[in-house]
Parts: sequence; C-alpha cells; structure tokens
Amino acid sequence: MFILQDRFSGKPVSFSAIEGCKIPLFEEHMNPHGVLFGSRILELVSSYAAQVALAHSGVACRTAGIDFVRFFAPAKREDGLVCKAAINHCWENSMEVGVRVVAEDFRSLEQKHVLSAYFTYEALDAEGRILVVPKLILENEEQKRRFSDAERRRLLRIKRLGK
Repeated sequence: MFILQDRFSGKPVSFSAIEGCKIPLFEEHMNPHGVLFGSRILELVSSYAAQVALAHSGVACRTAGIDFVRFFAPAKREDGLVCKAAINHCWENSMEVGVRVVAEDFRSLEQKHVLSAYFTYEALDAEGRILVVPKLILENEEQKRRFSDAERRRLLRIKRLGK
C-alpha cells in the first residue's frame, strides 16, 4: 500500500540527511601549498545543505543565514573529504541544517574534522513567499541534542540581532 505524506506532517531527520557524501576535489580548488581554499569548501557544503533543506521541505528554499562556520583543520590535496548534513531543527518558517566535513587520509585511514557550519533556510512557494516548514521527527538521542543546540543558537541570535 502506498501512503502519500502531506507537506505539513512531520518528516524524520533520516528522510533528508546526507551521510558519507564524498566531496570531489580538483587542482583548481587548491592554493599553491596544496590546501583547499576555504571559500571553495564552503560553497560545496552550502550546496549539500540546500539539498537537505529541499528534501525536507519538498519545495525550493533560500538561505536565510549562516550562523556558524568553523574551520578546524586544513584539507589537503591528498585528503578524501566526506560530508554529513542533516536538519537539526525546524521552526514554523525556517529550518537549520548542520554540516560536518571530515578529511580521510587514505594511507593511514586517519580522520580529521575539517569544518562545521549551520545554515538556516526558508521554504518558498512559486511566487517567493515563505511557507510553513514540515515538522521534524527526532529518531535518536544525538538528534535530540542537535535539536536543543539549534534552539539555543536561535535564541542567542534573536537576543543578539533581534531576528
């Protein structure tokens, strides 16, 4: 039996999450020292975050903000980059997508945390009006923690910016 799910019913985090997505690297993305440009990795992870927002909302989305971008380690030419992205929280008209990138050294299998970022998206109708975002169904303790952390970030942002 096939059941249609309407846009307003909740969707589990796993419905739209990206796990273990390999990020392609090319020579033109590197500086002369063989390190990936930070702006390039941010551009790449932004597109993955947008895919997650689109999958969750089911409609076109626009970036409303980036609350946090942190580079923890450089990504080098010989690294294999792996991206994880998932919805952390949904409010009435917006959603936060968390992104994490790790670099894997294929020789030693060592991993290092390269980047974390939090993107806020708004879902839009065909005329560009903001829509209600489907609720989020949390499936485990890690998702509950990320949900709470996202709520704290939002409250701090509201306090700091009035938004």
